[in-house]
Amino acid sequence: MRLSRAAKIAAAPVAAAAAVAAHDVSQRKHAVLRNFPVVGHLRYLLEKLGPELRQYIVAGNDEERPFSRDQRRWIYSSSKLENSYFGFGTDCDVEYLAGYPIIKHRTLSPIGPDTAQHTDENVVLPSAKVLGGPRGRAKAFRPQSIVNISGMSFGSLSGAAVTALNTGARLAGCLQDTGEGALAPYHRQGGDLVFQIGTAYFGCRDQAGRFDLQRLKDLVASAPVRALEVKLSQGAKPGLGGMLPAAKVTDEIARIRGIAPGMDCASPSRHTEFGTVDELLDWVELLAAETGLPVGIKSAVGDLEFWQQLAAAMQDGRRGVDFITIDGGEGGTGAAPLVFTDTVSLPFRTGFARVYRTFAEAGITDRVTFIGSGKLGLPANAVVALALGADMINVGREAMMAIGCIQAQRCHTDHCPTGVATQNRWLQRGLDPADKSVRVANYLKALRRDLVKVAEACGVAHPALIPITDIELMDGESRSTPLHVVHGYQPTWGLPSAADRAALLDAMTIPGS
Repeated sequence: MRLSRAAKIAAAPVAAAAAVAAHDVSQRKHAVLRNFPVVGHLRYLLEKLGPELRQYIVAGNDEERPFSRDQRRWIYSSSKLENSYFGFGTDCDVEYLAGYPIIKHRTLSPIGPDTAQHTDENVVLPSAKVLGGPRGRAKAFRPQSIVNISGMSFGSLSGAAVTALNTGARLAGCLQDTGEGALAPYHRQGGDLVFQIGTAYFGCRDQAGRFDLQRLKDLVASAPVRALEVKLSQGAKPGLGGMLPAAKVTDEIARIRGIAPGMDCASPSRHTEFGTVDELLDWVELLAAETGLPVGIKSAVGDLEFWQQLAAAMQDGRRGVDFITIDGGEGGTGAAPLVFTDTVSLPFRTGFARVYRTFAEAGITDRVTFIGSGKLGLPANAVVALALGADMINVGREAMMAIGCIQAQRCHTDHCPTGVATQNRWLQRGLDPADKSVRVANYLKALRRDLVKVAEACGVAHPALIPITDIELMDGESRSTPLHVVHGYQPTWGLPSAADRAALLDAMTIPGS
């Protein structure tokens, strides 16, 4: 007896389910499938879709991490020049949260912020300090933006993403840090650069992987490199070198970095050019003398002995770093072990404050430009960082969101759905650098705009001039503690010197100065 066409169609799913069930009960790898054949697959489907379901359906506006829906919405709307205002009031539990920062405005002040949404977006907001000026570097300069793009390597990010970020940096008049993965053609879109020197010396190494000074000199002479940053560690994986998974190591990346394609690219955890603070400072002075550029260091904060030794070695003024970038433990990464991202290195506020306090006690904070990074691309976090003594802030993941990142957290898999953190050419095609470069420039300008508005609400013309005494940390409704008391600061710490303040105000009134 022949089965009808309809019967065959109806029998097909049953046969398929029976085949899946037979496989499930006989396999030994997954206990759930062995005990609950067929229906057990729903568990793995929900596990896979869980992050997306929570992100768009389940989680509240202020619940998600690393960035909440409200925070992402502010970044997205700012980058698109849409309405970035919020209605009905805060979603934050201000009356219950411990450590919640409150910025104290002035009721009466000669300076008042403009209420309109898009005013002050083209404000000149330079650094209070001349980078490399105190040590007389040949190519010292005053950065024209206190907000700059953090170190994110080509390899971790796609070529399209790096192109968009560098073009956006040019449009916004800020600096872009190359990250430790060398200087790629995508960095050459007209934006000024900070060239990062990591432990593997990508871009300035010989065939044996050793540092090559002449290659460094040739490289910085061929591109708009304004400063050198020696990477000691990173907040999300301190004590470990950089890791680029094999799936991302294309022939192009291998050629730029000088490594083998298709294999994990694991940078050493320590530099080979120096092993002590004295050797580090000697090397910094060598780099500065040979290139004329300001030279600084980037590091997470753990044990304070290194910082105490560094401050002591710099006290006599003969040698020193021009800038210090402190990366908080809450900072981002393309790939790292969970234990390192979660528990190794201090969060930004604690780590930065301990380092700044060490240099303040040594009386040498005016000689160093302090830069903060680690989730500082949100106005409130940036204001606290500046009050603690940061002269500039670097933004990483926030800039990624401005060019399309949706916080899918697939950076380590090479399957970033928006083409930002992948080398997959099909996925990259979704990212249009011409459009996204404008968006990241809009975001950078919006962040500077909001910083200016908060500063003016506090009665000062520049956010770096907001005193630390104007910020308190709430402990529910019952108690608050001034920020300087929490971190053991003197009330005047964190502000630029009188000379730097005067020069800063002059620089703000002269566009392009």
